[in-house]
Amino acid sequence: MSSAPHFDIDLAAFAADPYPQLAQMRAKAPIAWVPQLGATLFTCRDDIHLHEKRTKVFSSRQPGGLMTTLMGENMMRKDADAHMAERKAVFPALSPRTVTTHWKPIFERAALAHIEALKPRGSCDLVADYAMPVSAVALKAITGLVDMSEIEMDSVSQAMIDGCANYAGIQDIENRCHAATALIDAYIDRNLSTPTPMSALAVMKDAGLPMDSIRANIKLIISGGQNEPRDAIAGTIWALLTHPDSLDAVRDGHATYADAFSEYARWMAPIGMSPREVAQHDCIDGISFAPGDRVFFMFGSACRDAAHFEKPDQFDVTRNTQAAISFGAGPHFCAGAAAARCIIADIALPLAFKHLNGLHLTGDVPFSGWAFRGPLRVPVAWNGEDG
Repeated sequence: MSSAPHFDIDLAAFAADPYPQLAQMRAKAPIAWVPQLGATLFTCRDDIHLHEKRTKVFSSRQPGGLMTTLMGENMMRKDADAHMAERKAVFPALSPRTVTTHWKPIFERAALAHIEALKPRGSCDLVADYAMPVSAVALKAITGLVDMSEIEMDSVSQAMIDGCANYAGIQDIENRCHAATALIDAYIDRNLSTPTPMSALAVMKDAGLPMDSIRANIKLIISGGQNEPRDAIAGTIWALLTHPDSLDAVRDGHATYADAFSEYARWMAPIGMSPREVAQHDCIDGISFAPGDRVFFMFGSACRDAAHFEKPDQFDVTRNTQAAISFGAGPHFCAGAAAARCIIADIALPLAFKHLNGLHLTGDVPFSGWAFRGPLRVPVAWNGEDG
């Protein structure tokens, strides 16, 4: 382990709301060894922005890490040329141009059909009944696993996310993750001979990637491409409903749904951290690191750093979020960022507020998670008429 100051956390409280303890770390020990996580946490924005790019020291490659062990070695767990080769192979499916010209019309048709079917009900849980299927339909198209059901897509994504955050080593969580990856492999095998044009499966096959890389990268896209948009759709709607001034700013044209999503991603961090493994000896601010040390770059903490954001614990759609690193920084910046912004800000948010007139909360909205964070449920009702 590193020589960083020790900082103990309450794991249950950290999962329920990590931000108070992260604020204490930023103030008292910005680089801290947390024994409950078995890792050294970087919590300040500028430290993370700088050192995440130093992949020769803080390597993404983690042969014994949870993601590699459970899902295979995907491009997120590779650096330098190996990373760029696989990122280049999948780029045609995820590029901003492909998203705008190819995927967006497909996403819009599916989301509109879903909300039209949902509208007569008058109430729902936004997580399970709206955000989940809208995200899943988009992800089925992008991956090329078009015959997987929306419920299956959500289930396997959650199982892998839980597995990758299972630092306590709970066997049942690991077993569910293995079952999920086996199901994904079965769907890959079923669609491999004639993959959907422009899908990740198609472009990686065309690029000649080996099957173990194709499988691992499809699992990576699912693990991040389902639960994070799902949670951000439901969470951003909740944030706007509980901050009427921000919702009014969007409706009046003083802000956009893209601003609302960017601020929510800064404030609530659907992607809370990125793990790294120290590859060579290093010293930062008097703290020594040795090969094999585990490091967590805490994006969620970086995005609430008061050195860059005034009143960082408040949600404000008029805020300048340029300094936020919600999608990471450097060579491992999220490859699916354009697709996420499209499905969330361009489609799911405006459709909900246009077609679910009088949308309002009808119950409590609990949140959970620190590595990946989102609402467990968002109960709402509406009057059924378009706004």
